[in-house]
Amino acid sequence: MKPKQSKSRLEAISDGIFAFAATLVVVSLDVPESFEVLKENLSKFISFGISFFSLIMIWKVHYNFFRRTEIIDNWIVALNMIFLFFVLFFVYPLKFLANLSFSKTSIKSFEELSELFQLYGLGFTLLFLCISLLYLHASKKKTGVTNTSEMKFYFRHFMIFVVMGILSIVLAKLNVGVKYGVPGFAYTLLGPLCYFHGLKFGLEDE
Repeated sequence: MKPKQSKSRLEAISDGIFAFAATLVVVSLDVPESFEVLKENLSKFISFGISFFSLIMIWKVHYNFFRRTEIIDNWIVALNMIFLFFVLFFVYPLKFLANLSFSKTSIKSFEELSELFQLYGLGFTLLFLCISLLYLHASKKKTGVTNTSEMKFYFRHFMIFVVMGILSIVLAKLNVGVKYGVPGFAYTLLGPLCYFHGLKFGLEDE
């Protein structure tokens, strides 16, 4: 007989890793030694806030999945751990991109900017691919899920995020509008695409 998987322990280690990821976006772990250093740290607080709340939104996506299902099996555990690993990877390009916009962080060329967009897109794509696969796996289970249609809906929903991440990577790789941030603006398509997906496959129609 297979031992029952513990949902509470899986959520506990997940929250712990998210907490660790949050420390990676902290402005500074040291107490400022002078007022000048304090002001410099405060100037980075906007980029810190962007990174922090972006991480919180990713946590909420993860949180929502475990509120929608009671399924905990080896596949869920494996996909969850891979997801958490990618969270730690994603923190670095996320923080650097935020610092680039609101602090003294700089890059030397448009080639480096292209590579930054690619790294960010890679992390973004892998994160939401894991979330999509979690929903896909849950949608195939007949027990532990209150609404299979809901699982399928969110699988398609987050696959839109995956496609947009891939699109951004391709645009950056081909240097399409990198100078003007076009690979970044590609993510603005998420809003309308998710809206129209919701209209066509809305859960209220299930």
